Amino acid sequence: MKYSLFTVSVPEMTPEQALQKMQEYGYDGVDWRVTNIPTDEEILKEAPSYWRNNYCTIDIAEVDKKAEELKALTEKYGLSVNALATYVNCSDSEEKIERCMIAAKRMGCGRIRVNSLKYTGERTYQQLFEEASMGFQKVEKLAEKTGVKADLEMHMGTITPTASAAYRLVSDFDPRYIGVIYDTGNVIYEGFEEYKMAFEILGPYLDLVHIKNAKWVKKEVEGQEKYVPDWAPFTDGYADFKRCFQALRTVGYDGYITFEDFSSAESSDEKLRNNIRYIKSIAASLE
Repeated sequence: MKYSLFTVSVPEMTPEQALQKMQEYGYDGVDWRVTNIPTDEEILKEAPSYWRNNYCTIDIAEVDKKAEELKALTEKYGLSVNALATYVNCSDSEEKIERCMIAAKRMGCGRIRVNSLKYTGERTYQQLFEEASMGFQKVEKLAEKTGVKADLEMHMGTITPTASAAYRLVSDFDPRYIGVIYDTGNVIYEGFEEYKMAFEILGPYLDLVHIKNAKWVKKEVEGQEKYVPDWAPFTDGYADFKRCFQALRTVGYDGYITFEDFSSAESSDEKLRNNIRYIKSIAASLE
């Protein structure tokens, strides 16, 4: 297996600072966070954070123009671009999706993230499924045209939180062009199925694995104590990484493992160092 980092995890680092640390700690690749960079002066004055003022983000409006520069910077530190982790979904414009695919191709990267649709209850699942299915028909053609695969992420709050739901959506498409990202943390929030069964369900559509951890904790919500999911350190959550990696081995997965960590017990630098050591020790114990 190879190991990558999704740069959303290191919001206070610049892209080059992140690459330096990744090289130092033994990563093989990088998943660049690609989205709109805020222009609001108040947001830009904020302390760095995962989803607002994140310094380790590539502007989606210029990602194709900066592709060669990013490829060269990544290779300078002996790493590969594993994925462009965009926030586009299957109903976005063809121009936006194709631009990201072209950027990925220029970086020597074979995949971008193109998500399914959010489920809020305002529209029925069937309505959303039909829209997503039509959207991925368009995405599949772009993937075939550019040679860059589109992966949807299993994510809470969408119509694809489980392996079963993701498979139902992607099963009509060619796995050379449409794949699925399994996420060990997201499924704790919503969508857990036994690891081995989930991987067997996804079959050839399993294209990438995100690893992070989460657990359910008691918090006050609207004046009442309730159990709610929250992010956790790699060593202190509900994800069973040993069983997960054993299941991946059993089904023959030997691709990239992409790290994310939204917990707050350690600094970004500590998480970068300690998480890969922890996961590599688990992987080694199964050999």
